[in-house]
Amino acid sequence: MTNQRWKRRPHGSNWGDFGPDDQLGRLNLITREKRLLGLAEATEGISFCLSLPLDRPGGNILSTRRFPPALRPTIRDGRPNFNCVLVGDASDCTDVFNDDLAILYLQYSTQWDSFAHVGAQFDADGDGIAERVYYNGFRAGQEIIGPTEVDDAGPGGQASTSSARALGIETMAAHGIQGRAVMVDLRAHFGDERRLVGHDDLMGVLRADDVAVEPGDVLCLHTGFAQRVLDMTAPDPAVLLGTCCVLNGRDRRLLDWISQSGVAAIAADNFAVEAVPASVGADKCCSSLPLHEHCLFKNGIPLGELWHLTPLAAWLREHGRSRFLLTAPPLRLPGAVGSPVTPIATV
Repeated sequence: MTNQRWKRRPHGSNWGDFGPDDQLGRLNLITREKRLLGLAEATEGISFCLSLPLDRPGGNILSTRRFPPALRPTIRDGRPNFNCVLVGDASDCTDVFNDDLAILYLQYSTQWDSFAHVGAQFDADGDGIAERVYYNGFRAGQEIIGPTEVDDAGPGGQASTSSARALGIETMAAHGIQGRAVMVDLRAHFGDERRLVGHDDLMGVLRADDVAVEPGDVLCLHTGFAQRVLDMTAPDPAVLLGTCCVLNGRDRRLLDWISQSGVAAIAADNFAVEAVPASVGADKCCSSLPLHEHCLFKNGIPLGELWHLTPLAAWLREHGRSRFLLTAPPLRLPGAVGSPVTPIATV
């Protein structure tokens, strides 16, 4: 199987299966029928907001490259446009205006990763030379455009304009991420201690809770991490770096199950879904984020991070349920590789 962008596809990938120019990956499995199955789960009319406040987790302990949002007023006639009244000929009007802007690090808090977030150095041409490529063979420097220089404007330095001209987050937004989701409650079985969850652990939880995961479902993993973030009065490295379950991205059987399950997307309430850093691999040269590589680069499975799942997970467990309607579109921001999201679950 070949197309104009690649002659070889990575082992274990689905490149080309949804078409030579596909940018949706397994989101293609969220069909009209799958949305109807999701709607059928909304029997009580109760909704849950699955987003953290976007200024959490606070600080930049989890990622030194990402910072909390900053709010600023816009400017009206040279003055801050906040609690602003009109002047001049309109000074008799009673209006008071507020208008603001936000500086957002798009993957600081509750988020979606697009397929342009993580690629790999891979010999897609079959010529013995690895290229920088992304899902379905889209190329760095051709479709995924980035600068090479960093200036000193802003915290940590800022680079000039970048853009994902393919695989950007706007493609996910336009498709619409709404359908049936399935909760897997890892915290109920393993508590808040740091634990590397592999295939056998996950299968044991699915059996114990009688949870079925089907093609086109969005898999949600509750670890309790986001709740620990909310419970902190200040960012605590011991909590942020050393608590709650994470998936073992080095577990080949776990990655194979993700492929075979047909899940359309995976969202977790922790940072990165998988362990960061990953455990040492068998190969001298391998991905530092093997689950990201498997999902985003190889199979077009979006990843959601830092979702707030604890209240929903508690309600589902109390009522003997695991499925719900999920509505979780990212921002339709052309060229972005990730996005804040305010997911809504309806039961």
